[in-house]
Amino acid sequence: MPEPSLPSIPWQVTGNHWVALPCVHPVDGAVHALGALHRGARSAVEFAGSADFLTGNGPALARPVLSVDGERIELARGGIVWERAFNWLPTFTAAVGDLIIRGTLFAPYGLDADMAGAVYALTVENRGATARHITLALEGALGHRQVRVRTPRALEDASRISAGADGAVVLDGANAPGLAALAIASDESGEIAIREGPEPSYRIAREFTVEGGSRVECAFYVGAGPERDGAQAILGVLRRRGWRALLAATREALRALEQSTGTESLDLLVNRNLLFAYFYGVARALDDAQYYLVRSRAPWHPAGVTIRDWEALCWTIPAVQLADPSLARELILRACELHGYAPGQGIHYFDGTLFEPGFTLEGCSAYAIAVDRYIRDTNDDRVVEEPVLADTLYVSSDDLAARRDKDHPLYHTEVTLGGGRAALPFTLHGNAVTAYALDCLKRTLDEEAAKGLQDPEGVRAALRRHFAPGGAKSAFVAASDLAGRVSEADDPVGSALWLPLYETVERSDSTYRRTAKQVPEPTMLAQQIARLMGPDAAEVLAWLRRAPLSLGVASERVQSDGVGTAGGGDAALAGLLAYATWFSVHAFGVRP
Repeated sequence: MPEPSLPSIPWQVTGNHWVALPCVHPVDGAVHALGALHRGARSAVEFAGSADFLTGNGPALARPVLSVDGERIELARGGIVWERAFNWLPTFTAAVGDLIIRGTLFAPYGLDADMAGAVYALTVENRGATARHITLALEGALGHRQVRVRTPRALEDASRISAGADGAVVLDGANAPGLAALAIASDESGEIAIREGPEPSYRIAREFTVEGGSRVECAFYVGAGPERDGAQAILGVLRRRGWRALLAATREALRALEQSTGTESLDLLVNRNLLFAYFYGVARALDDAQYYLVRSRAPWHPAGVTIRDWEALCWTIPAVQLADPSLARELILRACELHGYAPGQGIHYFDGTLFEPGFTLEGCSAYAIAVDRYIRDTNDDRVVEEPVLADTLYVSSDDLAARRDKDHPLYHTEVTLGGGRAALPFTLHGNAVTAYALDCLKRTLDEEAAKGLQDPEGVRAALRRHFAPGGAKSAFVAASDLAGRVSEADDPVGSALWLPLYETVERSDSTYRRTAKQVPEPTMLAQQIARLMGPDAAEVLAWLRRAPLSLGVASERVQSDGVGTAGGGDAALAGLLAYATWFSVHAFGVRP
């Protein structure tokens, strides 16, 4: 049975590059799953309270619990209200009589805060006149551990919870050395209880007396590592630095990532999707601390932690570059190091191993385009001196040349960006991207190598001849065999609507505008985003402002009202959405 591609619960989602917290229940703030990347396993490794964690059934991995004068209180009794600080930090407020309970869950990020862990900070304020005896606890179970590339596979060894050092509990597997471990503790000494069994559980509790008009604060820390000692070491660093300093550093770092369009509702859309791409499309592996690009760390996305060159370099990295150019530089070089040996050859595991062969012109071209965009936006032209980048650009140039038709300055492909076999070998989008990549290569390769490249304007002229065959009143076709056969069906992922972005045509070009008008109402979000390049950009911006998508971030398929229908939690596509929205406003001056 296939895994669902949309979450069944409106989860609160957060995380950093080390750990993903995709399943925080909106009713009680319980964390149902925590995931991390493991290079050695080529997989995400995920801890959960239950194998049925995606539906919210079964015990949680970590649930905040409140007891007042000895009585256990459900946080949702008086209603729980969520806010999202800086579009990324889930924060709740709940009322129980005269008590106000606030909680913030965050994965530390920023200077001296970026580490493999998470913090659950809780505050209880007593607005009454009578002192109350309060117990704040974090409790949970380890009912399931799995690895996941695209589909999950349960780890076969028994799950284990044991006492660690300095009042910590450790969650891992019975077999050594294992793939990952978690260590959990409160900020100060608390009472610990561990129950063994097939689904072991734990409880960490702290007791307070809260006088009338006063408040108490405490925090629970979660450290992650490739094995139990490493997880406890991270836990120790979290406790030493303290949750207040970690939260302040995280807030400051997130504030620095924010982008502005001049419209509040668009800012919300851009920053929510930008941060989702930043943290769920880019990860650091527990076992080597290196960065990796993935399609999505959300456990319900069907592409999992595999990736195409195009998605990494032209969807995720442009959004990252808006917020963090230095990380974008590192990611471009990392993509060259891992995937540049076979540019455009198909889908890869995140470590560069080929997952599914299938050549695309766009993937092969993506390296030159990403580098050129980076140089243009940052003026850091010394990046081309990096040997791994130079080697990749030469390989991609040679691979493109091998795809050139012997009679025409056009290039053939094997599959489309959507993964299906190309209806005809020469695609409009693929050749438009190739022409743009040739422009970029002429600016980045050495002078002698650049002389041997095909003239990009020759490619664009051939596009006019072969893909707009009807004369002055024609529209572009999507694909051709250059012998009379054409396909008019617009590719939803590699749409003709993107042509102005690759400087193939102006947005005002009559052939392009006729083509844009013929594109049917999109059901794929990538095609809807592409409309931001065309004559309906203002209408699309207005639509995006209202679109609920899936948990507020990109999903592959959408209804006409903007509700996601499949492929939810798509981090790479969220990057494209954030970047294209920002670009349409700042480059084209589009307003909703």
